[in-house]
Amino acid sequence: MKLSATFVLLAVAGFSAAQDIDVQGGFGFFPIPISKRPLVVSSLLQSSIKSSNLLTHARKFTEFSKLSNGTRAFGSAGHNATVKYIKAELDKTGYYDTELQTFPYLYSQGTAAFSANGTDYATAWFTYGPGGEVTAPLVVVNNLGCTLEDYPASVVGKIALVKRGECTFGLKTALSGASGAAGVIIYNNADGAVGGGTLGDIVNPAGPYVPGASLTGIDGSALVATINAGSEVIGTIKVEAVTEDRYSSNVIATTKIGDRKNIVFAGGHSDSVPAGPGINDDGSGTMGILEVALKLASYKVNNAVRFGFWTAEEFGLVGSEYYVQNLPEAERQKIALYLNFDMIASPNIAYLIYDGDGSAFNLTGPAGSDKIEKLFEDFYKVNKVRSAPTEFSGRSDYGPFLDVGIPAGGIFSGAEGLKTAEQAKWWGGEAGVSYDPCYHKACDNIANLNVPAWVLNTKAAAHSIATYARSLSGIPRTRKSTASAELRVAGLSYDDRRHFSCGHEIAAL
Repeated sequence: MKLSATFVLLAVAGFSAAQDIDVQGGFGFFPIPISKRPLVVSSLLQSSIKSSNLLTHARKFTEFSKLSNGTRAFGSAGHNATVKYIKAELDKTGYYDTELQTFPYLYSQGTAAFSANGTDYATAWFTYGPGGEVTAPLVVVNNLGCTLEDYPASVVGKIALVKRGECTFGLKTALSGASGAAGVIIYNNADGAVGGGTLGDIVNPAGPYVPGASLTGIDGSALVATINAGSEVIGTIKVEAVTEDRYSSNVIATTKIGDRKNIVFAGGHSDSVPAGPGINDDGSGTMGILEVALKLASYKVNNAVRFGFWTAEEFGLVGSEYYVQNLPEAERQKIALYLNFDMIASPNIAYLIYDGDGSAFNLTGPAGSDKIEKLFEDFYKVNKVRSAPTEFSGRSDYGPFLDVGIPAGGIFSGAEGLKTAEQAKWWGGEAGVSYDPCYHKACDNIANLNVPAWVLNTKAAAHSIATYARSLSGIPRTRKSTASAELRVAGLSYDDRRHFSCGHEIAAL
């Protein structure tokens, strides 16, 4: 069938502007070669971002979480399905060179419960602690339980009750095992809770680990007093835990067109915490840039665009650090900038921009980071939304890029921090309440998403990517070699690494 010139022009124009056509890279019956597609325009790419498409991804991610008990933690069936989906969606476009960067990493997660004489106590599990269930009398350990001599002979087959202090949780747990105890309770040396903690490694030369948990100082001291008064206390420790190497993958996708010596890099993490499905953290950022990537396939770009969907961020920026650490220096130099999108749909919304120029937090990013910050500031001004700076704390996937001197920036909608009264005037919502009350919880599901904010923030991502895909004006393209640079998270222990993920803290030893 012969097509008129007018029809062809209308078809191409409609394809460029409408953007709701699901077939990426051209009409299914009328493919448009990549080189013949129009150069990306920010306004058109933004107009292609629809809540219906974002929510389609969200429903998919929710289904994936159901494959592994409501989580998409790295290495789980839910996360593996997420990775497969992201890559498949990108591959459908024919627009990207995609790869899975697969590697093993230690996974350790568990829960603990403790009761004594029929009373349930608030407790926490120690990272690396073994699973198991023990019911036995409690025996008070002498001193602080830091030498084998502190453990009385009567502790054999019983639960050792040890006070925190002087030596590590790991040593106390190992010495409990070496003394023949069946379990251990470590209570705080202050009134409050220990809040978990770590045994430091999967093994300890001082002895075998036994199931254990922590108690508050008040509860532990009360149990000691009861035992010292001559009453028997029967306790039950129940620990469910897994510690194992898990293989997981980053998804890396680079446009087949554009200057690969001037790469515009956008990323977000594809995993959740074990406690929940992570539909905001960081499903929102991951799904947002995935949708931008799918719509970008309708255009050509001057500068190559690369997307990174990072694994195991919640375990300490593992995926992004692995990528940067294993990238040759010559390839690092080809990355012009990095844009990070981690949590962009928090229900009690904040519109936060990373402080690239250091004016708010006195921590300046590499040259060019200030320009990225300004680009996002201008975007929100145009959209009549107030923005505010947020610190480059190093606790999201921009960290490894900053460490090697790559300019970076991005946006963030808030996590466990509390919204101020002033911010509530700016953005609505509720002062004195966290930006995301479901942060790192099972309730971080579709209902937790602020959809209008999600759409706007995804458009912000589209604007930044489209702008830099056209031109890197203002971004320095010469920088010192960083071949010997040390990544801040490299070399940290497993538990310390988890301090560097989504801004959350771990218990101090």
